[in-house]
Amino acid sequence: MYEYFKGRITQITPGAIVLETKDGIGYKIYPANPYHFEVNQEAQVFVEQIVRETELSLYGFATLTEKQLFNKLLNVSGIGPKSALAILAGAKPADLVAAIENSQVAYLTQFPGVGKKTAQQIVLDLSGKMDDFSSLVDQTSTTFADAKSTDPVPSRSNLEDALAALEALGYASRDLTKVKKALVGEAGSTSDLISKGLTLLVQG
Repeated sequence: MYEYFKGRITQITPGAIVLETKDGIGYKIYPANPYHFEVNQEAQVFVEQIVRETELSLYGFATLTEKQLFNKLLNVSGIGPKSALAILAGAKPADLVAAIENSQVAYLTQFPGVGKKTAQQIVLDLSGKMDDFSSLVDQTSTTFADAKSTDPVPSRSNLEDALAALEALGYASRDLTKVKKALVGEAGSTSDLISKGLTLLVQG
């Protein structure tokens, strides 16, 4: 129903952002990394509306490529919106496409909600069907890249917000404990720490 929204970011939490459009409506959107944005930033966010029996949610993406990959992943049995979002948070589009085409099951199992059977199903269902992304995977996001990441909640540390964002993506407490130990004392914005945490989690 919706392709994208343009507006101002009015709120950021570890799991979501609120984008207010010019007509004064605030949309709660679930992106892979909310801290790529900053409060009061003017942004364009591609969205996919998910309507289910107990859910009506908007998932947000930096680029059309990410949105299309999200929908590809949703076609795989065993992959829901949260799992698909977690995969996109931890994998660059080019890396994800390469992993699927090269049957890298072990790489895919690094993401929350993706066991060996589900990873094999991703490869089975999508391998040979990723040609649509051959000219798109190098696309970068000016929406995210141009944003300055700041801590929108001064009472929380950047690391605490980063860990909360990773938890919202579905990572287990034991994984977050390891990330916290590795990143304590690390400098950087919340977005930087999320990226570093995701790298640690994906690399195992």
